[in-house]
Amino acid sequence: MKTFRIAVWVGVLILAGFLGAYTLNLTKSRDMVAEPPFGVPFTLVSQTGQPITEQALRGKPTALFFGFTHCPEVCPTTLFELNGWMEKVDPKGDKLQAYFVTVDPERDTPEIMNEYVSNVSKRIIGISGAPDKIAEVVKGFRVYAKKVPVDEKDPNGDYTMDHTASVFLLDSAGRFSGTIAYGENPDTAVKKLENLASKG
Repeated sequence: MKTFRIAVWVGVLILAGFLGAYTLNLTKSRDMVAEPPFGVPFTLVSQTGQPITEQALRGKPTALFFGFTHCPEVCPTTLFELNGWMEKVDPKGDKLQAYFVTVDPERDTPEIMNEYVSNVSKRIIGISGAPDKIAEVVKGFRVYAKKVPVDEKDPNGDYTMDHTASVFLLDSAGRFSGTIAYGENPDTAVKKLENLASKG
């Protein structure tokens, strides 16, 4: 009888453990489904002068990069490489989309963004806007961006921008899905975009 009771209690504990694990996994799944889109709502201006909102980051998986047109190396390199990777992963252009948001709206008007981005890619869309609106987006997407004077003795003169150099990857619902670091191994970057495309 004692052995039977022990067996029953062991069975109860095993069942309780199974139900606990199942409930935990179910809760995690619901949390993932309920996870909000990355970033903040915004109304900015595309390189063609048209209004653009955060809804542009929905419907397709998105590669999102923040930079500026006076950037000497990181930005042109990233845009060039990103365009090549997207051509490789999505040659028809129906699975992925990409946006380049300026962190230097004082100089990067929509017209300048259009000229700059168009020279590198027909698949990446440049985004600009009013400085205060850009500042809200930079903060909301957890991007680091800081104006740095070229000459410390002349803070009001020419400047450059320090900024986050990673490409943000968002799924088709706008949720954060990872990053591609500056200088990422090309094969790894392509694999990340392939995984992102599969989330469409």
